[in-house]
Amino acid sequence: MGNIKEKIINKTAVLGVIGLGYVGLPLAVEKAKAGFKTIGFDVKESKVEMVNNGENYIGDVVNEDLKEIVVSGYLSATTDFAKVAGADCVCICVPTPLDKHQQPDISYVESSARSILPYMHKDMMIILESTTYPGTTQELLKPILEESGLECGIDFYLAFSPERVDPGNIAYKTKNTPKVVGGVTENCTEVAALLYENILNAPIHRVSSPSVAEMEKILENIYRNVNIGLVNELAVLCNKMGIDIWEVIEAAKTKPYGFQAFYPGPGLGGHCIPLDPYYLSWKAREFGFHTSMIESSMMVNDRMPEYCAERASKILNRYKKPLNGSKILLLGIAYKKDIADYRESASLRVFRELEKEGAILKYHDPYVPQFNDRGVIYTGEKVLSKELLEETDLVVITTDHSNIDYAYVQRHAKMIFDTKNATKDVEIKENIELL
Repeated sequence: MGNIKEKIINKTAVLGVIGLGYVGLPLAVEKAKAGFKTIGFDVKESKVEMVNNGENYIGDVVNEDLKEIVVSGYLSATTDFAKVAGADCVCICVPTPLDKHQQPDISYVESSARSILPYMHKDMMIILESTTYPGTTQELLKPILEESGLECGIDFYLAFSPERVDPGNIAYKTKNTPKVVGGVTENCTEVAALLYENILNAPIHRVSSPSVAEMEKILENIYRNVNIGLVNELAVLCNKMGIDIWEVIEAAKTKPYGFQAFYPGPGLGGHCIPLDPYYLSWKAREFGFHTSMIESSMMVNDRMPEYCAERASKILNRYKKPLNGSKILLLGIAYKKDIADYRESASLRVFRELEKEGAILKYHDPYVPQFNDRGVIYTGEKVLSKELLEETDLVVITTDHSNIDYAYVQRHAKMIFDTKNATKDVEIKENIELL
């Protein structure tokens, strides 16, 4: 027991990170910057080559930091999972998507555990960071890893510590975001907490089990899902009543207690908030429990891209133009402002809805010059020109990037449908309709 703790404290422990995506690469970088020799593992050769060349592909990683730790030898990457044998602590940061039936696909987590299994050794620490349903760490990972003949909590240590990554957040990065840790045993929790205490500049909150930590992460995202569902439903109602939902929210924000502002939009995006509720509702069925409030909010949010397409159609109808054949320019494909990530983007779903109805679509996104949607490559308009805006029948703002001049857009567009209140500071609003 003392060996792994001593290695962490004197920073001789070798750390591994499986999965070098939006969660894994920033975590690997912080580990290396903290003075630990770190090995990144990924099945994609292209990612491995870029890391080893000091080439950054994640927005929240500082290019110079990556180059420095690679050149100094603190960080390397590989597709060879046999090198797990040389690691003292391994964090699993792989995707946990939904399958075509909207059920959890934890095959990447299981595959990672199977990749570690042949190289398990005494005093090894395994931490799962991928968001998943409560019970995954103890019900799936623990039995697989114990096939090694080693006993969890005695011979090796296992914990869950949910990732908390908010791409584009200027104030909170991996380094300074508080961390929750729940181990299978008390020893497991202490080792995992010690590791993060020596890497991060943030409080470490210990919980009694991996299941508590897993549920905590689901709660974080469902909290947002439900509240966004509530405000989206109110946005639809307010439109029918002729009330500006954005003004309503601004008024409610003046209350200094008991209210937190959430905002409507074309739907939910990203890899967590739209997906995580499905993990819990799936697991809840095992206990004969129906997560009615959560599922209701999911239904509201899932309906928003279609609703936005309907609103766009109604705006065009007022100008005696059918949606079919109209020229529509979407401003934004990324799932949130000022980032390049378009995973599960609601903007993309609005794009599909409009395209399905026969609209002639173009898009402009300074962060996403090109995107691949189910095998089809779309290329955006590089310049948001006066000519482009004037020839467009309707501009639909689906992502509120801060580096777009919305006053300029307003001056040259025939009509604007703003689903994000990006034009709130534009003085002339006669050709702007808000969600």
